[in-house]
Amino acid sequence: MKFVRLTVALASVLGFGRAYAFHDGGVAYCEGCHTMHNSTGNMSVRSGGTVDNGVKYLLRGSDQSSTCLSCHANAATGSYHIMTWPTPNWAGGAAPVNFSPGGDFSWLTSPVRTAPTGSHATPPAPQRLGHNVIAADYVSGAFGIADPQLITAPGGTYAAANLTCVSCHDPHSNARIIDSSGTIQHTALGSVALPIAGSGSYGATPVTTTTGTTTTTVAAVGVYRLLGGIGYVPASYTGGPTFKADPPVAVAPSTYNRSEAATQTRVAYGRGMSEWCANCHVNIHTTVSDGQSAPFIHPAGSTALLGQSANLAGTATTNAAIYNAYKASGDLSGNQTSSYLSLVPFEEGTGNIATLLGHAVTDNSQLGGPTTGNENVMCLSCHRAHASGFGSMTRYSVTGDEFVTIAGAWPGKDRADVSSAMGIQYSDNWTQAQYTAAMYNYPATSFAYDQRVLCNKCHAKD
Repeated sequence: MKFVRLTVALASVLGFGRAYAFHDGGVAYCEGCHTMHNSTGNMSVRSGGTVDNGVKYLLRGSDQSSTCLSCHANAATGSYHIMTWPTPNWAGGAAPVNFSPGGDFSWLTSPVRTAPTGSHATPPAPQRLGHNVIAADYVSGAFGIADPQLITAPGGTYAAANLTCVSCHDPHSNARIIDSSGTIQHTALGSVALPIAGSGSYGATPVTTTTGTTTTTVAAVGVYRLLGGIGYVPASYTGGPTFKADPPVAVAPSTYNRSEAATQTRVAYGRGMSEWCANCHVNIHTTVSDGQSAPFIHPAGSTALLGQSANLAGTATTNAAIYNAYKASGDLSGNQTSSYLSLVPFEEGTGNIATLLGHAVTDNSQLGGPTTGNENVMCLSCHRAHASGFGSMTRYSVTGDEFVTIAGAWPGKDRADVSSAMGIQYSDNWTQAQYTAAMYNYPATSFAYDQRVLCNKCHAKD
């Protein structure tokens, strides 16, 4: 009996029962990414596929992103897969298979699409569909090479020639969450910081022990998605801009890479996402013209509250009220309890991990919209972090496309059931299957017969 009690106590302290993964919220085992002497697991050092030609940092791939994608790129859907590889059969009408909240990088491997007959908008170039990370072992189309046009991050100075997976994600994880409110601590020479016991992306909180009436935190959890914190800059980017903001507080459901044909995937974004994006896109949301960003820009971040006043048909209201009422074009009969839409997520304005954990689901049991007035618009309300099927990696098409559904279905260049070629005109020259995949298989029938662009979820101008 004493052994059983001790085992249960240790399980509580050490966090047994959680889902273990490669990173576990912090730095993984070294040989997972590096090869020490060209021998670990008979894995040869390679550079661009050349055996026995060592690369910088003893990486197992030709560069940082190639090393990451050796696990995160795959032909099959998997929770941690963020790129379909080998790439889809675009000519055959295939589409990327991964539906993670951040998006599938393989959208950038698509061919150049010309304007469909009757269209008034040219589909965006493939490099405009996502972040152009450098990955020498996975070059395909616009993916794997530096953006030839945007040589620095829009609104900032981060060089496209230095953009890799580790530009955003810190594989050695200097930052960690130390309490249930999402407080972040950093390691530094000469200091003492809590060790990381597991991932902080799925709602785990730091590990505590209690002796008598004293509770002590003995281990932290990692920050959301291993994102870099204050002071972070990759070792490979000499002289690069260092981060000024810490990672956001957010909680994802444990199963997140999934079709939303039946139910939505809700990531509970808490606070700090736009502020973190501004580490690279410094001036995107400034209020003073700086030559790159005008003062008349869409607000985002902790001050862009949905509870602020708006105007609907001459009636004073709030964007939160519109979000909750909006169901589809012409339909404002919705209510707060079922208004959440994963295609237009919002930030909840809290760092309380327990609250966020309760909202991070995939079964439609938490579809509540904004309630407190502290919820806010963030960068990911409109964009995906990695890539999407639409220009500027938006969650739905916004460039020259008034409609997102045509005659009760998603558009597609192969649709023959609508007149005036409208199914072609608004498809961005995707097939209907590809367009549907870009919308994460979300049912078009949930919207109006002819649904206008989803900016209206917050604005209802349709």
